[in-house]
Parts: sequence; structure tokens; C-alpha cells
Amino acid sequence: MVQKAVQRASFHSKCQTSWLCLHFLLLLLLSRIAASSTIVTTLPGFSGDLPFVLETGYVGVGESEEVQLFYYFVQSQRTPAQDPLLLWLSGGPGCSGLGALLYASGPLKINYEEYNGSTPTLHLNEYAWTQGANVIYIDAPVGTGFSYSTTTEGYYSDDYKSVADLYEFLSKWLLDHPDFASNNLYIGGESFSGIPVPMLVEKISDGIKAGHYPAMNIQGYILVNPKTDTYIDDNARIPYAHGLNLISPEIYEATKESCNGDYIDSTNETCLAYIQTIDELLSQINLLNILEPSCAAVSLEPNNIKWNRRFLKEKSKDDILSSPKSSAYWCRDYTYVPLGVWANMKEVQEALNITSGTVQFWKHCNSSLNYTNVVTSSVEYHVNLTSTGVRALIFSGDHDLSVPSLATQEWIASLNITLESSWRAWYIDGQTAGYVKKYSNDEYSLTYATVKGAGHIAPEYKHKECYMMTDRWLAYYPL
Repeated sequence: MVQKAVQRASFHSKCQTSWLCLHFLLLLLLSRIAASSTIVTTLPGFSGDLPFVLETGYVGVGESEEVQLFYYFVQSQRTPAQDPLLLWLSGGPGCSGLGALLYASGPLKINYEEYNGSTPTLHLNEYAWTQGANVIYIDAPVGTGFSYSTTTEGYYSDDYKSVADLYEFLSKWLLDHPDFASNNLYIGGESFSGIPVPMLVEKISDGIKAGHYPAMNIQGYILVNPKTDTYIDDNARIPYAHGLNLISPEIYEATKESCNGDYIDSTNETCLAYIQTIDELLSQINLLNILEPSCAAVSLEPNNIKWNRRFLKEKSKDDILSSPKSSAYWCRDYTYVPLGVWANMKEVQEALNITSGTVQFWKHCNSSLNYTNVVTSSVEYHVNLTSTGVRALIFSGDHDLSVPSLATQEWIASLNITLESSWRAWYIDGQTAGYVKKYSNDEYSLTYATVKGAGHIAPEYKHKECYMMTDRWLAYYPL
């Protein structure tokens, strides 16, 4: 507490005008009112005490703090005071940060391979990103995971409100955790978070210029298989499917000619006929990873990923409490069943310090949010960030057909920044882990990489490769 008091005094000394001091003190007061947290030392399903620091809690945002955003904060297992601070947003919108924590980058993993219908068990993840970074996993926007609103109106959200809530959350969280205020700050996210992440980074940059407190030490952002531009992302699927040998050269060339390269908005009848042919060819392909079974017929839930010319619906992974029906196919959806069982256990929610009665039934991904997606492209935000002094790491699983790597490379090329190093392999244990290229200008650098064999989302498929990549990049080492 003494150290926190000293840090707050340091913040206070930085006030340059009476208005800024008043603004800071008001935020500080609100952070004390709005934030509640607890240190979690044990979790059901894990044997013994947790060998890392896990904090969970709520931060109230909004005019009357009706929105309570829930978070899971894992301190770095290396040197927390010096290691970067990463705020991580999951996809959806509506997917809980608990999924990323337990299936992708967190220090724990659920033993879904051994799940038999009883209490799920947890084990340590040897490729946790938290080995060298402090990570805040958040349930956002409101209605996601354990986040809730005290009013019905508070549950209505859109891209702009969500980003405003996240900015307020981070401001209050840093005021309540001044020990981490000077750490290098990064914003990261996956899938749909390709929309809010650059928006939030720009808002933070604007706040720094305006002198907002706390002054966030933003250094960059990380995006994984990011949805970025509805048209570019969707239009790239047909060329990418051709590159993956899912469409014959004859059909592809004929479609390309008749559609003039526009597979989304064309009204040409010949083009539409070829599109229908391609729809049929890809109807049984798993767009999230073309190598895995298409599980629409045996899935635990409706298959919301469709081959759709207009818009990619983010797959909802609503978990149920029953065991999967027998099937000749293994489906990745089945691996999320124990997560739903675990997160809905009373003793788990008590250990996480969930406010009783706020969430009736926890879902991995809540597909019934009152959320309006009004920003269909975040490219302009990336363009704006090229003059802010931040850096970016963007990577794709190379077997993801839902957000093809071709699309990501297309909008990156449109940023008009210089290619610093051309396409080359990057390695783990002497083996090709993927391919990488780097762009830069005087104030911005962007590293783009693929992860060989990974789907959507890459860290769920290739734990070691994604950990090594991000650890190197955060340490300013080349991939």
C-alpha cells in the first residue's frame, strides 16, 4: 500500500494544470469506487496452489458505472515490474477472455483430452505468454463471459461504445495498479478484435496527446487472424481456396474473368453461376481450418460458419453441459465442453470471486449480445497508426479460410509503408514455423507472419510457435 501511495503521488506531481489535476483526482476516485479485485491462489481442478499470481475482478465503466467488466490478470512469471503489459481481447464479439487464458496463451490449460464428464482438471501450459508478459484477459464487450450491466440499457453496445468502455477500463485499472503504469503497454486480440484493437490503440494515442491521466505507455499492438475489412476478407476466400487446391484452375480462372475479381458485389449472371459452383465445392470444408472435419452434422451447436459471399459470421462456441454424442469425427468444438462445465461450477465462480446472480449461465461465446457492428473496416485506423510511433505484430494461421492470410496481406500492402525485409522463413527448433516479412517507416514498424499448419485462431493450434514468436517480438528480437 505504501508503494501504491508513492506511485499515486508521482502521478499527482505530473499534473501540469489545475484542470488536469482535477481530472486525475476524479479518475482516481472513480477507480477506487469502480474497481474490485481479489488474488486467486487456488482453482478447482488444479492440484495445489497456483505457481503464479492471478488476480480477478470488476471495473465499472459508463456514466454511472452500470457496466461491470470482468478481467483475469496474470502477472509475468519473469520480472513483472519490467515486463510488458498486454491487454488481450478475444473474438466474437462475445467470446470470453477465459477461453484465451485456458486454450491459447495463459499459464493454465484444461485437460480436454482426458475429460470424462466429471470435474475438468487443469495443468500448466509450458508455452504460456505470461512467462514474459503481464496479461489482462478481459470479458468484453458487456454481456461477454462474467461481465454484466446493472441496467437493461447498459447491455446495448456497438464498436464505438465498446472501445470507449475499454479505454475507461484500462484508465481505471492502471490507476488502481500504478505499479504497472510505466510498463510498456500493448493491446492484443484475435479474430473480430481486428476491429476494436486498432481503434483502441488510436484512442490511447489521442489521449496521450491530449494529456489524459494516467499517461499510458503504449508501444504497439498484436493481432491474430484479424477480421479487418469485410469486403477484403470475404473477397479473398476464393483466390485463397484456389491456392489451397480446393478449386480447380479452370473454375477459378473462369470465375475470376466473369466476376472481374469481385466475388462479393458482382451482379453478372455468369459470375453468380460460378460462385454457386464454388459454394457447393466448399460447402463441406471447415473454414476455420481446412484440414479438420466439417462438423456441422455432428457439432454440439448450430454451425454458424457458412460459406457466405457477404459476411463472415464469427462462429459461436456456446458450450453445453452434456457430453458429446458419439461420432466418427473428432470436432474441435468438443474440446470446449469441459470449459463450459468448469466455468459454470459454483466452486469455480466462488474461487474467481464472481458476483452472485449476475450471470445465469456462462458461455464461452455469447452469440446473443445486443451488439451492433457499425465499423466494417478498421484499415483507416491502421493508416492513422503509421504516424504514431507504435509497432505491430500481425500473424495468421495459414490454413484459415475464414479470414485468409491473402486478405490480411492485401490490406497491409495498402498502408503504403516500405517493405524492410522480404518474405522469408522463420524457425523453431531448426524447422520452418512459418513465413515473415517486415514493413517500416520513420515512426512505425509492422511485422507480418504466418504460422504453418495453424487455423483460426493460430495460438489454439500451435502453442509453442506462437509463444516463441510473441516472446521474441516483445523483446525486440527478430522472429
